[in-house]
Amino acid sequence: MPRVSLSDRTRTTSPGSRLGERVRQLRVAAGLTQTDLAGERFSKEYVSQIERGKTRPTRETIEWLAAKLGVDAGFLERGVSADERSRVEAMLARAEALANAHRYDEAVEELENSRTAVLATGAIELEARALSTEAWARMERGELKPALQLLERCRTINEGPGFSDVDRAQVLFRMAVCRYHLSSIASAVALFSESLKLAEGSGLPCDLLRSEILGWRSRCYRRSRDLEAAREDVERALELAQSLDDHRTMANVYFQASLVSERMGHWVLARSYAERAKAYYEQLNDERNVGRLLNNLGGLNFQLGEAEAANVVSSLAHVHLMTGQVDSAEEEARHALDLLEGREDFLLDIAPTQLVLGRSLMEQGRLDEAQEMLRTAEASAEQLESISHRAAAWMAQGDLAARRGEDATAARLYRKAAEALQDVRF
Repeated sequence: MPRVSLSDRTRTTSPGSRLGERVRQLRVAAGLTQTDLAGERFSKEYVSQIERGKTRPTRETIEWLAAKLGVDAGFLERGVSADERSRVEAMLARAEALANAHRYDEAVEELENSRTAVLATGAIELEARALSTEAWARMERGELKPALQLLERCRTINEGPGFSDVDRAQVLFRMAVCRYHLSSIASAVALFSESLKLAEGSGLPCDLLRSEILGWRSRCYRRSRDLEAAREDVERALELAQSLDDHRTMANVYFQASLVSERMGHWVLARSYAERAKAYYEQLNDERNVGRLLNNLGGLNFQLGEAEAANVVSSLAHVHLMTGQVDSAEEEARHALDLLEGREDFLLDIAPTQLVLGRSLMEQGRLDEAQEMLRTAEASAEQLESISHRAAAWMAQGDLAARRGEDATAARLYRKAAEALQDVRF
């Protein structure tokens, strides 16, 4: 038999009528007439309207009636005492703590045990908390569709009065995470964006939620290969996380920033972010994520090891060229380029090395080979979008043209380099 949620039950029985029934039952049990209960404060007709659910008394009136009837105001209003509500809130707080500690099986068990008590309070805010926490725990257990069903019910409740845009943003955020895990990336992005809009427009403090939304939306962009959007989101998430000094959030966002930087080929930055994330996870005793980062750092160090080795060899080639050891310069430059083969993310190292190789070939009199390599260096510099590297390639090609006696071509290339460098300086 399906569970009837509070939102279903309120369609047929209004909160006012239930409160009125309790007022009538307690009045009769106390042997009071409606006139006795009203006393000099209210009219008999007003008490009658309350009992028939025709009017909803103010909080002050509820407290006055509760004192007259000898009961707790919370019981009169919701059918449960303040002590009972506190007990239920404690059960929910324990379930939330278990979920935050990644003890999801225990969290779900706690929520299942407290379900009847939560509904009995008649407090929709408690039901919303229970639904949201259970959904997150079930999502972490891989029960994605049941989690989404719980969140849909929570979303319906949150659309009512008494809930803020931050509450609504939180539910949308959790729905988006479920969609991400279901590989519905476009749906996840739309939900994350809607959630972020609500959070930012709420005017309420919610930097932690905003940071989490941006971090997760960055994951979506990374999976859909929109790396620039992923970078922008993760940088915004980092700014928010740093202002909060929340170690869990910092660890998660630095991890995500490392993955984005790695995908973009920024290996040094990726390693820096990964090391920071690892340090935070170690403080949190999160062995699972520390292990994942150790694997990532191993790969990053391997990539950087090759690049650093290539950088050393390239520098050696340049020294050989400057000291006139052109054969050695050619050998070391070719070695460096072999190490960097296929690594377009290291064009900043590749372009100068190609230039060294081209000049070493020119000094050996192998002019055709030199011309081909210098043109390759120019193409790399163009791809790098570096005018200084392109100017260096034009200067080298001008020297080659002069070596061949092509003075007009050499002059044109020198002027081109000079004008480009003048633009850079001024």
